[in-house]
Amino acid sequence: MIITLLGTGTSQGIPVIGCGCETCISSDQRDKRLRCSVLIQTKETTVVIDIGPDFRKQMLDSRVNHLDAVLLTHEHNDHIIGLDDLRPFLFRSHDQVLIHGEKRVLNEIKNRFEYAFVKQPYPGSPELSISEIKPGNVLKIGDLSFLPLRLIHGRLPILGFRIDSFAYLTDTNHIPHATLEDLYDLDVLVIDALRYKKHHSHFSLDESILTIAQINPKRAYLIHMSHLMGPTKVWEKSLPDNVYPSYDGMRFDL
Repeated sequence: MIITLLGTGTSQGIPVIGCGCETCISSDQRDKRLRCSVLIQTKETTVVIDIGPDFRKQMLDSRVNHLDAVLLTHEHNDHIIGLDDLRPFLFRSHDQVLIHGEKRVLNEIKNRFEYAFVKQPYPGSPELSISEIKPGNVLKIGDLSFLPLRLIHGRLPILGFRIDSFAYLTDTNHIPHATLEDLYDLDVLVIDALRYKKHHSHFSLDESILTIAQINPKRAYLIHMSHLMGPTKVWEKSLPDNVYPSYDGMRFDL
């Protein structure tokens, strides 16, 4: 199983439009972050978790020409607004790309992308297929098994995912106790760490490090960093031995 972090930034990305801070003008490629998304691949199966506004570029950069499914963590724009760019996959192969999410999220998709669900779509529009998933119910896609995990994003219940010894927890500031029990014995944990200062819906750096210590994975990688963190080369020096900054294009072979 090969896992690629397609994007590791916040909803604004880095650099932020019009910003001249040290992070946004950095020449370090690790400081150039697209919106969060992750690609999971085996020889048989290709799945993306979240599909934001950078999805087209992420697919081109990763040279992905086939997609079996999309999993959604929640309905915020930076996680779903790239759904229209599924069209090349649908038009070229005429294969179905099933979109999996919680019922609330799927209803929101049907509202925002109404044209993709009408009985008589206009020529060129995608025909999206959706399937409800629930936390705790294992989802099989090809030769992969995904365990949806309940997370809290401010006041919004969202999903993280565990795939074998890998877990992906973006956009969260609280992990329920029952979910923690499903996160032990991990080789790789990818987890939210927005900035130094406390935030109403994301882990701060200190909160993320404390949560990593609770879960105790072999390795942990921070995701969804804002430009307020500063350049990676500065803050990476303060991290514990098993905690690392992520970057766009980072790959894990598990």
